[in-house]
Amino acid sequence: MPSPALGHRLLLIVGLSAATKSLIAQSATDSAFAAVQARGAEVMGVDQYTSHHVFEDLPDGGRIVLLRDDTADAAGTATIRTHLRTVADSFARGIFSDPARVHAREVPGTADLARLRDQIHYDVTDRAGGAELRITTTDPAAIAALRQFLAFQRADHHAAAHEGMEHEHTP
Repeated sequence: MPSPALGHRLLLIVGLSAATKSLIAQSATDSAFAAVQARGAEVMGVDQYTSHHVFEDLPDGGRIVLLRDDTADAAGTATIRTHLRTVADSFARGIFSDPARVHAREVPGTADLARLRDQIHYDVTDRAGGAELRITTTDPAAIAALRQFLAFQRADHHAAAHEGMEHEHTP
């Protein structure tokens, strides 16, 4: 059995090794993530580092939640609510240019969501600190396209799949 001092050194080495691996993996994506955050702030009008997204799959579609971390920020909350209402209107018309601008590419699923727009319904509900965009459909192809869209959004925004889950939006 190793001495207690040796055990602590081994734990430290393992801890440093895991931390180093994490830093190496993050370094490749940090600049891409920072670029998404910057474009997101420009398109949405909301500081991406002081707000958070949830992109959740639901049996009949999904939802996008965007909330300020500081729910007392009335101006930020109003901006989010306006943004999500604009998004709902654009998506209902088959226009997905804002996500393309934020991500600097066509977002997976959007071509099918645009094509199937008459099969999809968008509703915005105000929430403390922001709003929620609920997306519903009974069309299996629309649900599949929405799942692609939401999965991509979760990954690129380092966002949660459900409220209460941790999200990674630190710089």
